[in-house]
Amino acid sequence: MTGFFKWFKRDSKAIENNKFLIVGLGNIGAKYEKTRHNIGFRIIDLLSSEKNITLEKLKLGQLGVLNYSGKKIFLLKPSTLMNLSGKSVRYWMKKKNIEITNILILTDDLNLDFGKIKLKRRGSAGGHNGLKDIEHCLNTSEYPRLRFGIGNKKHTNDKVDFVLGNFSKDEEEKISKSFKVCTEVVLSFIRNGIENTMNLYN
Repeated sequence: MTGFFKWFKRDSKAIENNKFLIVGLGNIGAKYEKTRHNIGFRIIDLLSSEKNITLEKLKLGQLGVLNYSGKKIFLLKPSTLMNLSGKSVRYWMKKKNIEITNILILTDDLNLDFGKIKLKRRGSAGGHNGLKDIEHCLNTSEYPRLRFGIGNKKHTNDKVDFVLGNFSKDEEEKISKSFKVCTEVVLSFIRNGIENTMNLYN
């Protein structure tokens, strides 16, 4: 049993069910801001803007706090770069005493059609390095995630160049509505739970 799960088992009674951690995956820095790989950051930014939440630069990430539907929501953008996202997720999950079912990871997905969104209770990393690191650091793949499709039949075999590339102007215009739906999904996840939200939006 890892040190993390020794803590989780020992302190499980202290974990509060009214706390949530919403994590947008991405890379810090202006050159990554509009890339396909930064979908998670952009959803967090939109939700923060809608709710007038300021993200503060803290250890391993930028963090904001939202009080919503009688619950305390922590909005996180890890500053560890994508491939080490798990380090930040584990740190803030432990620090704020948040159970794993109350975590929601917002991520891009190359295997999902462009603009499509899908909420899942669990799943494989699907080749996504950020999800791989979260699975490694938490020692489980049993955590909720909201996947945002960036798949495109026209992309080359170089997946790295594709995910670190920017959307076209036409794509940017199309995804704005999808981003709005994503913030609605996040709030529904908090308010109604994952099963009801999956039934509403998947």
